[in-house]
Amino acid sequence: MAGLSKNTPVPVEIKLHRKSRLLEITFSDGKTFRSTSEFLRVYSPSAEVRGHSPGQEVLQTGKKEVNINRIDPVGNYAIQLTFSDGHNTGLYSWDLLYEYGLHQDEMWQRYLRRMEEAGASREPAGHLPGSNRESAAKS
Repeated sequence: MAGLSKNTPVPVEIKLHRKSRLLEITFSDGKTFRSTSEFLRVYSPSAEVRGHSPGQEVLQTGKKEVNINRIDPVGNYAIQLTFSDGHNTGLYSWDLLYEYGLHQDEMWQRYLRRMEEAGASREPAGHLPGSNRESAAKS
């Protein structure tokens, strides 16, 4: 979990958009960040994802369709997210969420590169390549 800096803006509004799987957070400095559930899940601050020391990170695969089922406050410094895949062990401090918002684009590109290098897929297990709900609905 990121430390809590007195200089970091705090959220003034947190909105979960379930259909688009976006978490929208507006901070006290006026900045608003929109993060996908997938992004927040693959960058969970939990030991399960980050490991216990640098170099122990575990690449999260098959999380493209994950959603946030629940948001619980943790004191006045963080939230705990419960994802549709059952993951709920990361605490997202205001500092961490703000940093994620500022660096989301480069973090996402780094994640996509790691996925490609590993030959891994963002698709959930059992998903057939080239298929999706829309094309299935049209047939």
